Amino acid sequence: DGSIPLVVRAERKTQIDALLLKLPGVSGRKINGLDGYFVSDKMFACISGAGIGLRLPAAVATELQFSRGNVAPSQPAGITSTREWIQINRDDAADYAQDLDLFKDSIAFVKAGRGR
Repeated sequence: DGSIPLVVRAERKTQIDALLLKLPGVSGRKINGLDGYFVSDKMFACISGAGIGLRLPAAVATELQFSRGNVAPSQPAGITSTREWIQINRDDAADYAQDLDLFKDSIAFVKAGRGR
């Protein structure tokens, strides 16, 4: 995303890596230009613009979009994704620590292999 300076993007990625890559079984790699986070070789999260895309059960994703002002449908690289993907936007990447339970829920959901 060109709207975020490269230095800021690199710093955000470092902070997000520190949070997510310490979780059991999580690995990170680039896919289609996105920094993705994987468990059991399936992506559960990715850095997208000023936020993090996260895969959760559709009902949970919908609920979060209505209950939290910083959650929106995920559109990585401007492409609308499935209802299971949301984006959590935070100005300070360190604040994603507050969403740790959601990341763990996402990992459990993706590991269970429901959906695609």
